[in-house]
Amino acid sequence: MQKQAGNEDQDEIADCGRQSGDSKIGQRETQTGNYLVKTGFRFQWWWGVAVLAAGLLLFASFYFDGAMQSWISAHQSASVKKFMRGVSQFADWPGHISLGLVLLVLAYWRRSKKWMRIVAAMILACALAGIGARVVKIAVGRARPSVQTTEAWSGPNLSARYNAFPSGHTAASTAFFATLALASWRLGAAFLVIPVLIGFSRMYVAAHYLSDVVCAVLIGLLSAYAVAQWLFLEPGDPVARVRK
Repeated sequence: MQKQAGNEDQDEIADCGRQSGDSKIGQRETQTGNYLVKTGFRFQWWWGVAVLAAGLLLFASFYFDGAMQSWISAHQSASVKKFMRGVSQFADWPGHISLGLVLLVLAYWRRSKKWMRIVAAMILACALAGIGARVVKIAVGRARPSVQTTEAWSGPNLSARYNAFPSGHTAASTAFFATLALASWRLGAAFLVIPVLIGFSRMYVAAHYLSDVVCAVLIGLLSAYAVAQWLFLEPGDPVARVRK
């Protein structure tokens, strides 16, 4: 009788332990589910604001196209124009890809897997933005500011004279250096002045409108963020912690 009572007590204790364990697991699952719901909501809210801001910025840039062109025309300088042409000449995607390959070799020589991954991401983002900008500019066929025409938008067109929107130079450069900034803000932030200079140079030499440059910046930022999330940023990090 005593043995049987002891067994029953042990069974009751075991049942209580299982119920307690099940309760804790249930609480953890509930907490995890709530966290995922909250995280998903914050993610959607963040992207919604970003898309709205980008749309408003692009819309406003079209409005100021004429004003920017007038300002540039009124502030032309032979020496500045020569400098801006040099910037445009050496700032296209081949220059960025070449720089990326040099940095990749240096990272390999230093045996830094982290920086090899980052530089590879910079090159990939640059290529992705360049391709994206190229597809859009051929599809919409916007005439460059230097082209005298009554039809500013001609539709699909392979002619370089009608490939203004968006700026391929600016898109590629923005993607390249924005990826670096996402990986290391302290190091990359200073280099963001380069795509800004390139974008201004493209307007100064009458190759692009302000809206062409703004759209290119948005394409470059989107390309940088997409590639960075895929290759080296820890999931959920809005700016950056590079995976080891």
